[in-house]
Amino acid sequence: MESVQLEHENVTELVLVALRDGVEEGRRFSNEEKDPMTSKELNEEPYEVKISLKARRVGGSTHQVPIEIGSTQGKALAIRWLLGASRKRPGRNMAFKLSSELVDAAKGSGDAIRKKEETHRMAEANRAFAHFR
Repeated sequence: MESVQLEHENVTELVLVALRDGVEEGRRFSNEEKDPMTSKELNEEPYEVKISLKARRVGGSTHQVPIEIGSTQGKALAIRWLLGASRKRPGRNMAFKLSSELVDAAKGSGDAIRKKEETHRMAEANRAFAHFR
C-alpha cells in the first residue's frame, strides 16, 4: 500500500486543520482503490463564505452587523464549519464522516452549508445595520 502526498492545496489545508496535533505521516492518504478528488469536485463555491456577522454595541443594544470578509478568512471559516459538522456526525471513522459532509456540501445540503446559508440570511436581515461598521 503506497501513500501519496496530497497535491491539491484545499485538501492539504483541510487535512492540516483536521489533524490538530497530527503527525507528518498522518498527512498522507492511501490512493489504492479510488482516484483523488479533482479540482472540479473541490470547487470552493459551495463552501465559500463571503459575509459574516459581528456584534457591535450601539447605545444600549447590541446589533449583529454584516461585514464582508476576505477569501482567506472565508476559506478558514468554511473549513472550520465543515470539520465541525463532520465531528458532529454519528460514527467513529472521521475520514468517512468528513467525506460524507463534503459530498453533502457539494449537493447543497449538510450542516456546514446550512450554517453558511443561515449566516447569509441573518446578514441580509440585518442589512439595515451595515452603516455601524
